[in-house]
Amino acid sequence: MKSLWQKLTRPSVKHSMLALVLIGVLICLAGTLIVHKGFEMTSSLEFCTACHTMQQNYEEYKETVHFKNASGVQAVCTDCHQPKDFPGKVLRKLEAAKDLYHHFITGKIDTPEQFEDHRLEMAQKVWDRMSSQNSKTCKSCHAYDNMDHSKQSAKAAFEMQKAAADDMNCIACHKGIAHELPNMAGGFQNEFQQLRDTAKSQGATAQTLYSLNEKSLYAEADPASKAQGKLLPASKIQVLERKDNMLKVQIDGWLEKSGQGRVLTEYMGKRVFKATIRDAVKATQTILEEQTDSATDIIWQHVSVKAWITADDMLDDIQPVWQYAKDMYGATCNACHAAPDPAHFTANGWISGLNAMSAYYRLSKTEERTLLKYLQNHGKDTGGAGAH
Repeated sequence: MKSLWQKLTRPSVKHSMLALVLIGVLICLAGTLIVHKGFEMTSSLEFCTACHTMQQNYEEYKETVHFKNASGVQAVCTDCHQPKDFPGKVLRKLEAAKDLYHHFITGKIDTPEQFEDHRLEMAQKVWDRMSSQNSKTCKSCHAYDNMDHSKQSAKAAFEMQKAAADDMNCIACHKGIAHELPNMAGGFQNEFQQLRDTAKSQGATAQTLYSLNEKSLYAEADPASKAQGKLLPASKIQVLERKDNMLKVQIDGWLEKSGQGRVLTEYMGKRVFKATIRDAVKATQTILEEQTDSATDIIWQHVSVKAWITADDMLDDIQPVWQYAKDMYGATCNACHAAPDPAHFTANGWISGLNAMSAYYRLSKTEERTLLKYLQNHGKDTGGAGAH
């Protein structure tokens, strides 16, 4: 090693210092030219779409305003997926090496069917990368400071002024701007199935349990008998007795004193529904306390009822249910815009908030009720995140 260093640092006996400097300059120029031309070639639309695995992305992109528009200004792949600064560009090129690996080695997205199977995974990685960079590739063209809000629609101007004030991340609202959105339900629906498997493995042996699904309430330990009410998702119960695959449970909640008193709520004065009760199940009702809601002067009764349910779909921890609902919230509401924090609205306010968006998402009734329960239990007036 010492002799090598001496050779490298010893003056040349064959070439002058000027010749060595010129050789070094030429090598640097050649290297710079090679890197520049390499980046130029690998940043073209033709290069990005040369692989057959990118043809589906390319066809989707051709249907968007980024490909063809009135002004004739085209944003190609690297305008969105590759930062303009040199360090960011180099890093992105290095990251793209894994794309070559999957293309030539694993064949992970080799067919349209495989592409669809992995679309959500790939999209999420792009969204995460853009989020970590505060959408700097978007903002290299769409700068907040250069926007003329008077030329935008009233709604667009209102939203963009709010976004500019917070230097908001563009991808928070503009997913699916150049490619089709993936099936966002795939992730949380798989998560739900995993929770069902967890519930099955737990066997509902704990004394305190939480419902993962809607459950029929029975007056006797017979699932073939007539249902006398319904336990809603993400609701807490206490186990009193076990018989075969049936559980005798106690459900505590609040009822309005006036009226028929068939809907149990989690809290006094808040429409966070826990169960519906009727007939023989309602007949087991025991009043624990009575209070008047100072905001409405409505009298509420804190009650306890007893009923039988089947043991399936019951978990001994509520947190996995909340995580599933949180992921559902991100996959549905965050797919189109930056969804507000659950603590943004009150428990009752979330009912109208979610109803207003129901036309834009596709959830089953049980999924919708679970999502609403999550938002309400983490709302402004129920303690916010981490309170439940």
